[in-house]
Amino acid sequence: MEAPVAGIDVSKDKLTVYFQDSFYEFPNDKRGFEEIKRVLPKGCKIGIESTGVYHINLAKYLVGEYDVRVINPFTLKKFKDFRGKKSDKNDAKKLAELVVSMGSEFTTSDARELTSQWDFVTRSIVRVKNRLRRDLVLLGYRDSLSRKNLNEVLRGEDNAVLSEVRFLLGELERLEARKREIEEKLKEVVSKDSLIFTIPGIGRTLGCIILARVGDVKRFGDKKRFVAYCGLDPLVESSGKSVVSRGISRRGDAVLRRAFYLAALTAIKVNPVIKRFYEEHKGRLKGKKLITACARKLAVITWAVLYYNRPFDASE
Repeated sequence: MEAPVAGIDVSKDKLTVYFQDSFYEFPNDKRGFEEIKRVLPKGCKIGIESTGVYHINLAKYLVGEYDVRVINPFTLKKFKDFRGKKSDKNDAKKLAELVVSMGSEFTTSDARELTSQWDFVTRSIVRVKNRLRRDLVLLGYRDSLSRKNLNEVLRGEDNAVLSEVRFLLGELERLEARKREIEEKLKEVVSKDSLIFTIPGIGRTLGCIILARVGDVKRFGDKKRFVAYCGLDPLVESSGKSVVSRGISRRGDAVLRRAFYLAALTAIKVNPVIKRFYEEHKGRLKGKKLITACARKLAVITWAVLYYNRPFDASE
């Protein structure tokens, strides 16, 4: 027997629920969450649009007893006339209809939340390191963050810049410890047996992040849809007979896009397909554009491996 389906439109203060041709409104707090459980039977499929941070507590509260689908707004835009007449009730009803039409969609989980935290911490580490390099230059040193260089800096005479260096080093230590902790947790909640790990260049951490962000790859019927979802699809403008490339769209999942970019940095050295692609295109593309093109190629390979459920094969 098919499980019943509901849709929940989430705003900062209110939850609008559509279930079996009826609408309900509850506050977006624990009391409202409990009311939803009274209305919806266990095992019900629930469509919730990802709305910044406002949907997260609700999704966590319902997971376990319900089949919760947290749906990316970019995915919704692909469905013609999804919005229709704008209203909370209409959106809730359309979310329920979307769950039915799409079949398997994102299932919210600790893994997906961990990927968001990992991305935030990783970008924070980069910012702290860049600030440290800036401070080293101000103190008259090279911008190298080698332990020898930092130890020499820390022996210098106290001043405002050195005070910041000490603070930033403490922050960096905490951030890197948190990053390691998140990566260990990711390894626990994502399957170790996925065929994604047969792809050279995609290691354990980035593989877990990609799997958690993608969800069920079967919902992407072709590689173009998958690449677009990653925000790695080319942005092309045409005028008359001229066609100009404007880079990538960046409209998809930013965490997923960064994961493929980081994986591509390794893949150009160890993955024969990506390495060959890199060599063939390095005369036309340079720097980040070339790595981004490799990331797009790697995303296509990942889609094929997961969609067709076949291990990576460099000969194909």
